[in-house]
Amino acid sequence: MTPRAKRLFSIFIKIAIVVFAFWFIYTKLTSNDDLKRFVVLINTLPTAEIWFVISIVMALMLLNWGIEAIKWKRLIKPIEPITLWKAIESVFCGLTWAIFTPNRVGEYGGRVFFLSPKRRIVGIVAMAVGNMGQMVITNVFGAIALSIFIFSFNLLDYRLCLAVFAITAIFCLFFLLFYFNIKWLNTLLLSIKYTRKYKKFYIILARYRKIELLKILLFCLARYLIFSTEYFIMFYWLVPGISYFNILMLVSILFFVQSSLPSLDLLDIGIRSVTALFFFKFVTDQSTPVVACIASIWFINIIIPAILGSYFVFKLNFFGSNKNR
Repeated sequence: MTPRAKRLFSIFIKIAIVVFAFWFIYTKLTSNDDLKRFVVLINTLPTAEIWFVISIVMALMLLNWGIEAIKWKRLIKPIEPITLWKAIESVFCGLTWAIFTPNRVGEYGGRVFFLSPKRRIVGIVAMAVGNMGQMVITNVFGAIALSIFIFSFNLLDYRLCLAVFAITAIFCLFFLLFYFNIKWLNTLLLSIKYTRKYKKFYIILARYRKIELLKILLFCLARYLIFSTEYFIMFYWLVPGISYFNILMLVSILFFVQSSLPSLDLLDIGIRSVTALFFFKFVTDQSTPVVACIASIWFINIIIPAILGSYFVFKLNFFGSNKNR
Protein backbone atom coordinates (compact mmCIF):
# COMPACT_ATOMS: atom_id res chain seq x y z
CA MET A 1 0.00 0.00 0.00
CA THR A 2 1.41 3.39 -1.00
CA PRO A 3 1.97 6.13 1.63
CA ARG A 4 -0.92 8.14 0.11
CA ALA A 5 -3.26 5.14 0.23
CA LYS A 6 -2.27 4.46 3.84
CA ARG A 7 -2.94 8.08 4.76
CA LEU A 8 -6.37 8.08 3.12
CA PHE A 9 -7.27 4.74 4.65
CA SER A 10 -6.16 5.99 8.08
CA ILE A 11 -8.32 9.12 7.76
CA PHE A 12 -11.29 6.98 6.71
CA ILE A 13 -10.92 4.69 9.75
CA LYS A 14 -10.65 7.64 12.14
CA ILE A 15 -13.73 9.33 10.72
CA ALA A 16 -15.63 6.04 10.84
CA ILE A 17 -14.71 5.51 14.52
CA VAL A 18 -15.83 9.01 15.50
CA VAL A 19 -19.06 8.85 13.47
CA PHE A 20 -19.88 5.42 14.86
CA ALA A 21 -19.19 6.56 18.45
CA PHE A 22 -21.32 9.70 18.09
CA TRP A 23 -24.14 7.71 16.50
CA PHE A 24 -24.12 5.30 19.46
CA ILE A 25 -24.05 8.21 21.91
CA TYR A 26 -26.89 10.05 20.19
CA THR A 27 -29.04 6.91 19.98
CA LYS A 28 -28.64 6.14 23.65
CA LEU A 29 -29.06 9.69 24.92
CA THR A 30 -32.28 10.28 23.00
CA SER A 31 -33.83 7.12 24.44
CA ASN A 32 -32.53 7.45 27.99
CA ASP A 33 -35.51 8.12 30.26
CA ASP A 34 -33.35 7.87 33.37
CA LEU A 35 -31.24 10.83 32.25
CA LYS A 36 -34.42 12.80 31.55
CA ARG A 37 -35.58 12.02 35.10
CA PHE A 38 -32.28 13.38 36.40
CA VAL A 39 -32.76 16.66 34.51
CA VAL A 40 -36.32 17.02 35.82
CA LEU A 41 -35.18 16.22 39.36
CA ILE A 42 -32.35 18.76 39.55
CA ASN A 43 -34.46 21.49 37.93
CA THR A 44 -36.33 21.69 41.23
CA LEU A 45 -33.10 22.64 43.03
CA PRO A 46 -31.29 25.99 43.26
CA THR A 47 -29.12 26.72 40.21
CA ALA A 48 -26.05 27.59 42.30
CA GLU A 49 -26.33 24.28 44.14
CA ILE A 50 -26.62 22.35 40.87
CA TRP A 51 -23.52 24.00 39.40
CA PHE A 52 -21.57 23.46 42.61
CA VAL A 53 -22.29 19.73 42.87
CA ILE A 54 -21.94 18.97 39.16
CA SER A 55 -18.65 20.90 39.04
CA ILE A 56 -17.25 18.80 41.88
CA VAL A 57 -18.29 15.54 40.22
CA MET A 58 -16.87 16.72 36.87
CA ALA A 59 -13.58 17.61 38.56
CA LEU A 60 -13.48 14.15 40.15
CA MET A 61 -14.12 12.58 36.74
CA LEU A 62 -11.11 14.41 35.27
CA LEU A 63 -9.01 13.43 38.29
CA ASN A 64 -10.11 9.82 37.91
CA TRP A 65 -9.02 9.58 34.27
CA GLY A 66 -5.91 11.65 35.01
CA ILE A 67 -4.80 9.04 37.55
CA GLU A 68 -5.55 6.34 34.99
CA ALA A 69 -3.25 8.15 32.55
CA ILE A 70 -0.46 8.26 35.16
CA LYS A 71 -0.99 4.56 35.81
CA TRP A 72 -0.87 3.81 32.07
CA LYS A 73 2.35 5.84 31.72
CA ARG A 74 3.90 3.81 34.52
CA LEU A 75 2.74 0.48 33.11
CA ILE A 76 4.13 1.22 29.67
CA LYS A 77 7.44 2.67 30.90
CA PRO A 78 9.41 -0.63 30.59
CA ILE A 79 8.17 -0.98 27.00
CA GLU A 80 8.09 2.52 25.56
CA PRO A 81 8.38 5.62 27.77
CA ILE A 82 5.74 8.22 26.87
CA THR A 83 4.91 11.70 28.11
CA LEU A 84 2.04 12.29 30.51
CA TRP A 85 0.14 14.25 27.86
CA LYS A 86 0.47 11.39 25.38
CA ALA A 87 -0.81 9.04 28.09
CA ILE A 88 -3.82 11.33 28.61
CA GLU A 89 -4.49 11.41 24.86
CA SER A 90 -4.38 7.63 24.61
CA VAL A 91 -6.63 7.10 27.66
CA PHE A 92 -9.36 9.42 26.35
CA CYS A 93 -9.04 8.02 22.84
CA GLY A 94 -9.48 4.53 24.29
CA LEU A 95 -12.69 5.65 26.00
CA THR A 96 -14.13 6.67 22.64
CA TRP A 97 -13.35 3.24 21.21
CA ALA A 98 -14.63 1.48 24.32
CA ILE A 99 -18.09 2.95 24.11
CA PHE A 100 -19.26 0.80 21.20
CA THR A 101 -17.23 -2.38 21.80
CA PRO A 102 -18.17 -5.36 24.02
CA ASN A 103 -16.53 -5.33 27.45
CA ARG A 104 -14.55 -2.20 26.49
CA VAL A 105 -12.11 -4.18 24.30
CA GLY A 106 -11.83 -1.21 21.97
CA GLU A 107 -10.09 0.67 24.76
CA TYR A 108 -7.00 -1.47 24.15
CA GLY A 109 -6.86 -0.43 20.50
CA GLY A 110 -7.47 3.21 21.31
CA ARG A 111 -4.43 3.23 23.58
CA VAL A 112 -1.87 0.99 21.92
CA PHE A 113 -2.10 2.72 18.54
CA PHE A 114 -0.31 5.61 20.23
CA LEU A 115 2.68 3.27 20.61
CA SER A 116 5.14 2.26 17.90
CA PRO A 117 3.92 -0.77 15.89
CA LYS A 118 6.45 -3.27 17.31
CA ARG A 119 5.38 -2.53 20.89
CA ARG A 120 1.60 -2.58 20.53
CA ILE A 121 0.95 -6.21 21.42
CA VAL A 122 3.23 -5.92 24.46
CA GLY A 123 1.32 -2.74 25.31
CA ILE A 124 -1.91 -4.74 25.36
CA VAL A 125 -0.35 -7.11 27.90
CA ALA A 126 0.79 -4.17 30.04
CA MET A 127 -2.68 -2.64 29.91
CA ALA A 128 -4.18 -5.98 30.93
CA VAL A 129 -2.01 -5.93 34.07
CA GLY A 130 -3.43 -2.52 34.98
CA ASN A 131 -6.99 -3.67 34.31
CA MET A 132 -6.33 -6.73 36.45
CA GLY A 133 -5.30 -4.46 39.32
CA GLN A 134 -8.55 -2.51 38.96
CA MET A 135 -10.48 -5.77 38.90
CA VAL A 136 -8.74 -6.93 42.10
CA ILE A 137 -9.81 -3.76 43.93
CA THR A 138 -13.37 -3.96 42.59
CA ASN A 139 -13.77 -7.64 43.44
CA VAL A 140 -12.21 -7.46 46.90
CA PHE A 141 -14.25 -4.45 48.06
CA GLY A 142 -17.35 -5.71 46.27
CA ALA A 143 -17.20 -9.20 47.77
CA ILE A 144 -16.69 -7.80 51.27
CA ALA A 145 -19.57 -5.32 50.79
CA LEU A 146 -21.86 -8.07 49.50
CA SER A 147 -21.07 -10.25 52.51
CA ILE A 148 -21.84 -7.38 54.88
CA PHE A 149 -25.06 -6.67 52.96
CA ILE A 150 -26.24 -10.28 53.30
CA PHE A 151 -25.45 -10.26 57.02
CA SER A 152 -26.94 -6.80 57.70
CA PHE A 153 -30.30 -7.58 56.14
CA ASN A 154 -30.50 -11.16 57.47
CA LEU A 155 -30.82 -12.68 54.02
CA LEU A 156 -29.32 -15.99 55.14
CA ASP A 157 -29.14 -18.12 58.26
CA TYR A 158 -26.17 -17.13 60.43
CA ARG A 159 -24.40 -20.43 59.65
CA LEU A 160 -24.69 -19.76 55.94
CA CYS A 161 -23.45 -16.22 56.60
CA LEU A 162 -20.32 -17.68 58.18
CA ALA A 163 -19.85 -19.81 55.07
CA VAL A 164 -20.28 -16.71 52.90
CA PHE A 165 -17.63 -14.88 54.94
CA ALA A 166 -15.23 -17.81 54.54
CA ILE A 167 -15.82 -17.97 50.77
CA THR A 168 -15.34 -14.20 50.55
CA ALA A 169 -12.00 -14.42 52.37
CA ILE A 170 -10.80 -17.17 50.00
CA PHE A 171 -12.09 -15.24 46.99
CA CYS A 172 -10.24 -12.06 47.99
CA LEU A 173 -7.07 -13.93 48.88
CA PHE A 174 -7.07 -15.67 45.50
CA PHE A 175 -7.27 -12.39 43.57
CA LEU A 176 -4.58 -10.73 45.65
CA LEU A 177 -2.28 -13.75 45.46
CA PHE A 178 -2.67 -14.07 41.71
CA TYR A 179 -2.14 -10.36 41.08
CA PHE A 180 1.04 -10.09 43.14
CA ASN A 181 2.38 -13.20 41.42
CA ILE A 182 1.45 -12.27 37.86
CA LYS A 183 4.76 -13.77 36.77
CA TRP A 184 3.15 -17.17 37.36
CA LEU A 185 1.12 -16.53 34.22
CA ASN A 186 4.35 -15.94 32.32
CA THR A 187 5.74 -19.25 33.61
CA LEU A 188 2.52 -21.03 32.62
CA LEU A 189 2.60 -19.63 29.10
CA LEU A 190 6.26 -20.59 28.72
CA SER A 191 5.41 -24.16 29.70
CA ILE A 192 2.95 -24.49 26.80
CA LYS A 193 4.62 -25.32 23.50
CA TYR A 194 2.14 -23.39 21.35
CA THR A 195 2.39 -20.12 23.33
CA ARG A 196 6.13 -20.33 23.96
CA LYS A 197 6.92 -18.91 20.51
CA TYR A 198 5.05 -15.72 21.44
CA LYS A 199 7.06 -15.11 24.61
CA LYS A 200 8.43 -11.79 23.33
CA PHE A 201 4.93 -10.38 23.74
CA TYR A 202 4.19 -11.54 27.28
CA ILE A 203 7.68 -11.78 28.80
CA ILE A 204 6.98 -8.37 30.32
CA LEU A 205 4.83 -10.15 32.91
CA ALA A 206 8.04 -11.36 34.53
CA ARG A 207 9.38 -7.81 34.82
CA TYR A 208 6.71 -6.50 37.18
CA ARG A 209 8.07 -6.82 40.73
CA LYS A 210 5.78 -6.92 43.74
CA ILE A 211 6.68 -3.37 44.76
CA GLU A 212 5.77 -2.10 41.29
CA LEU A 213 2.54 -4.08 41.31
CA LEU A 214 1.73 -2.57 44.70
CA LYS A 215 2.20 0.93 43.32
CA ILE A 216 -0.08 0.11 40.38
CA LEU A 217 -2.64 -1.28 42.81
CA LEU A 218 -2.51 1.96 44.82
CA PHE A 219 -3.35 3.89 41.66
CA CYS A 220 -6.27 1.51 41.14
CA LEU A 221 -7.38 2.08 44.72
CA ALA A 222 -7.20 5.86 44.24
CA ARG A 223 -9.43 5.58 41.16
CA TYR A 224 -11.85 3.36 43.03
CA LEU A 225 -12.13 5.85 45.91
CA ILE A 226 -12.63 8.78 43.53
CA PHE A 227 -15.29 6.93 41.54
CA SER A 228 -17.02 5.89 44.77
CA THR A 229 -16.94 9.50 45.98
CA GLU A 230 -18.74 10.63 42.82
CA TYR A 231 -21.55 8.19 43.52
CA PHE A 232 -21.57 9.10 47.20
CA ILE A 233 -21.98 12.81 46.41
CA MET A 234 -24.85 12.22 43.99
CA PHE A 235 -26.73 9.82 46.26
CA TYR A 236 -26.23 12.00 49.32
CA TRP A 237 -27.46 15.00 47.32
CA LEU A 238 -30.48 13.48 45.57
CA VAL A 239 -31.54 10.55 47.79
CA PRO A 240 -31.74 11.86 51.38
CA GLY A 241 -32.22 9.50 54.27
CA ILE A 242 -29.63 6.87 53.31
CA SER A 243 -26.77 6.47 55.79
CA TYR A 244 -23.18 7.07 54.67
CA PHE A 245 -22.32 3.44 55.35
CA ASN A 246 -25.19 2.08 53.26
CA ILE A 247 -24.31 4.30 50.31
CA LEU A 248 -20.70 3.13 50.31
CA MET A 249 -21.69 -0.52 50.79
CA LEU A 250 -24.26 -0.50 47.98
CA VAL A 251 -22.01 1.41 45.58
CA SER A 252 -19.27 -1.21 46.11
CA ILE A 253 -21.81 -3.95 45.35
CA LEU A 254 -22.92 -2.05 42.26
CA PHE A 255 -19.34 -1.94 40.94
CA PHE A 256 -18.87 -5.62 41.76
CA VAL A 257 -21.97 -6.77 39.89
CA GLN A 258 -21.20 -4.55 36.89
CA SER A 259 -17.68 -5.95 36.57
CA SER A 260 -19.07 -9.49 36.53
CA LEU A 261 -21.47 -8.94 33.64
CA PRO A 262 -20.52 -8.63 29.96
CA SER A 263 -21.89 -5.45 28.37
CA LEU A 264 -21.42 -2.51 26.06
CA ASP A 265 -20.68 0.78 27.77
CA LEU A 266 -23.79 2.26 26.21
CA LEU A 267 -25.96 -0.65 27.32
CA ASP A 268 -24.25 -0.59 30.70
CA ILE A 269 -26.61 2.13 31.94
CA GLY A 270 -29.48 -0.37 31.87
CA ILE A 271 -27.47 -2.90 33.90
CA ARG A 272 -26.46 -0.18 36.37
CA SER A 273 -30.05 0.95 36.87
CA VAL A 274 -31.49 -2.54 37.35
CA THR A 275 -28.69 -3.50 39.77
CA ALA A 276 -29.05 -0.26 41.74
CA LEU A 277 -32.83 -0.58 42.04
CA PHE A 278 -32.54 -4.16 43.28
CA PHE A 279 -30.08 -3.37 46.07
CA PHE A 280 -31.16 0.16 47.00
CA LYS A 281 -34.76 -0.96 47.58
CA PHE A 282 -33.50 -2.35 50.90
CA VAL A 283 -32.68 1.17 52.13
CA THR A 284 -35.03 3.50 50.22
CA ASP A 285 -38.25 3.50 48.23
CA GLN A 286 -37.19 6.49 46.12
CA SER A 287 -36.56 4.66 42.86
CA THR A 288 -36.63 7.74 40.61
CA PRO A 289 -33.75 9.57 42.38
CA VAL A 290 -31.76 6.32 42.46
CA VAL A 291 -31.89 5.76 38.69
CA ALA A 292 -31.34 9.50 38.17
CA CYS A 293 -28.09 9.30 40.15
CA ILE A 294 -26.94 6.28 38.17
CA ALA A 295 -27.74 8.00 34.86
CA SER A 296 -25.92 11.19 35.82
CA ILE A 297 -22.72 9.38 36.80
CA TRP A 298 -22.92 7.29 33.63
CA PHE A 299 -23.21 10.45 31.55
CA ILE A 300 -20.38 12.27 33.33
CA ASN A 301 -17.94 9.34 33.53
CA ILE A 302 -18.62 7.56 30.23
CA ILE A 303 -20.31 9.84 27.71
CA ILE A 304 -18.42 13.09 28.33
CA PRO A 305 -14.95 11.43 28.30
CA ALA A 306 -15.91 9.54 25.12
CA ILE A 307 -16.87 12.81 23.45
CA LEU A 308 -13.61 14.45 24.59
CA GLY A 309 -11.66 11.44 23.36
CA SER A 310 -13.06 11.78 19.83
CA TYR A 311 -10.60 14.63 19.23
CA PHE A 312 -7.65 12.39 20.05
CA VAL A 313 -8.86 9.69 17.65
CA PHE A 314 -7.50 11.86 14.84
CA LYS A 315 -4.03 11.65 16.41
CA LEU A 316 -3.88 7.87 16.05
CA ASN A 317 -0.97 6.47 14.06
CA PHE A 318 -2.21 3.17 12.62
CA PHE A 319 0.74 2.40 10.35
CA GLY A 320 3.56 3.90 12.41
CA SER A 321 4.77 5.92 9.47
CA ASN A 322 5.06 9.15 11.44
CA LYS A 323 7.63 10.03 14.05
CA ASN A 324 6.60 9.38 17.60
CA ARG A 325 5.01 12.42 19.15
